Amino acid sequence: DQSGGSTRQALRRYGVDDKAYTGEAEMMDRIHEMRSRIITSPKFDGSRVVAAILFEATMDREIGGMPSAKFLWEMKRVVPILKIDQGLAEEKDGVQLMKDMPALDALLDRAVAAGIFGTKERSVIKHFNQQGIKAIVQQQFDVARRVLAK
Repeated sequence: DQSGGSTRQALRRYGVDDKAYTGEAEMMDRIHEMRSRIITSPKFDGSRVVAAILFEATMDREIGGMPSAKFLWEMKRVVPILKIDQGLAEEKDGVQLMKDMPALDALLDRAVAAGIFGTKERSVIKHFNQQGIKAIVQQQFDVARRVLAK
């Protein structure tokens, strides 16, 4: 999956011109159509793909008349994983922590209900800095505790 910031570029590479949609909502409709075509391909299955990282908007949509995560697991045997971070904060102490996630618990509740198996989140270490690395480790474990509590 690509990040939200690269959606237009992904659509162009897939052959969808910018004129095929107007505004963010239609762009997300086109990207979901693209993802659905890929996922419903006979070549896309658990023998070739172990897991798929879904964005929240993909989790909330359907593929083949089924909720996305359910379709991935039940029809394709591909493990659905949800991207839960909201992007990266500005660099500080040689690292980029995850931005605050005030709605994380509600998102995790929806993910569990949707059949999501795991989560993906990231932070970045850019330079060796003990204080920055300690902050990343602390944040990752804090988020992991919240995820595991669900």
